[in-house]
Amino acid sequence: MIGIIGGTGIYEIVEMGEEVETKAIETPYGKSPEINVFKLHDKDVVFMPRHAKGHANPPHMINYRANIYAMKEMGVERIIATNAVGSLELSIKPGDFMIPHDFLDFTKLRQSTFYDTKTVHIDITKPYCDNLRDILISSGESVDNGVYICTEGPRFETAAEIAMFKQLGGSVVGMTGIPEVILARELEICYASVCMVSNYAASISPTKLTIEEVFDVVNEQKDNLIKLISDSIAKLPEKRECPCKYALSGAEIDEV
Repeated sequence: MIGIIGGTGIYEIVEMGEEVETKAIETPYGKSPEINVFKLHDKDVVFMPRHAKGHANPPHMINYRANIYAMKEMGVERIIATNAVGSLELSIKPGDFMIPHDFLDFTKLRQSTFYDTKTVHIDITKPYCDNLRDILISSGESVDNGVYICTEGPRFETAAEIAMFKQLGGSVVGMTGIPEVILARELEICYASVCMVSNYAASISPTKLTIEEVFDVVNEQKDNLIKLISDSIAKLPEKRECPCKYALSGAEIDEV
């Protein structure tokens, strides 16, 4: 089973599928958004709108644990996520796609683990699945490396924050990629992200940042984004062979 967690601009991928079924999943962390289960390229696919129907949940209020747990309950082993981001580099332009290889976490209030009552130290040296990344990179034109900065939101970042992020090695900045990638690793699910650059970040942008700017670029590029994901799903092998499925091996502390 393949999962897609879609942010802005990806909802239409469901229309490409066959045998579409809609459901919501009850989890120990709450109810998931309404998800679509369908066939695409003869593969079983689960699509989840990250923000729920109508973009109802802002980034800092998304129930990330319920979302990822619901994917696991559905039998999902690989997740392709999409994230709208602002660029920290003039060379990474609005309309570009970037496949991040690492992240820096500047969120503050989010519940970012399933292990509140048990000590588990998950290895996240390579947070994004290399196998999934390679397939995404080979399926369309994209920047094939980059560091994703995640902030709490919902506000945009200050010029001083962007200057700091650049000095720390950040490539793009967004509000939704963390803790998704961490939670997926904790449940031994492969996870990779397609970052759609919707704007230049504060102080890099020549104009005031607006949400209309973000949605304009997303609408222009959504067909290309959907094609990239569809082509990647077609290339996915039937079985996964990567370290992600053994993520909990050596991570748990035995009771003493």
